[in-house]
Amino acid sequence: MTGARRLSQAISEGDGISIIALVADPSAARAAAEQGAEGLAVRLPTSGLRDATGLPILFRVDASPEAARDAGADACLIVVEDHDDEEHLEDLSRRAHELGLEIVVDVHDEDSLADSLERIDPEIFLLSPREAEDDETHLERILDLLPDVPAGKLAIADLPSTTRDEVLALERAGIDAVLVGSADVAHLVGGAPPAV
Repeated sequence: MTGARRLSQAISEGDGISIIALVADPSAARAAAEQGAEGLAVRLPTSGLRDATGLPILFRVDASPEAARDAGADACLIVVEDHDDEEHLEDLSRRAHELGLEIVVDVHDEDSLADSLERIDPEIFLLSPREAEDDETHLERILDLLPDVPAGKLAIADLPSTTRDEVLALERAGIDAVLVGSADVAHLVGGAPPAV
């Protein structure tokens, strides 16, 4: 059942930072789960994914809540600045909640973060480094956004390519999870890569 697995619960439970792995098929989902991922993200509906894992799934596309549900996701992504029409954003939020989906709001600057809080007050933020200054690393951009996330809300760093050192820096700063672009996550969670 969609929405039965709570992304917010998966990334807020336990010690340390959680890893959310972007996967394309059931075998990648199983590999990510075995290596310690606590959530998955998909860009397309993926047949057999639900049977392959019990991890919560984020539909990593700014699409309708119905598309996220049809993809078997537990959470849907909304990019706030892509929905300037106030009623449209509120409608997306309402429909997602009615379908039992959690909302993950993609923000890239202080204005989009503040706008999302004012308009739909989301529980989970995906902090994106897009439009970072030329002299600013993706990690720095995400860390600059973090203080604007209110206490009690969850923050996910969007770093498709990252290192264990960056993950540790994000953890020390108070980030709850990191969304990475690979199912190979053992080196990010501190475990050894699996034997091949």
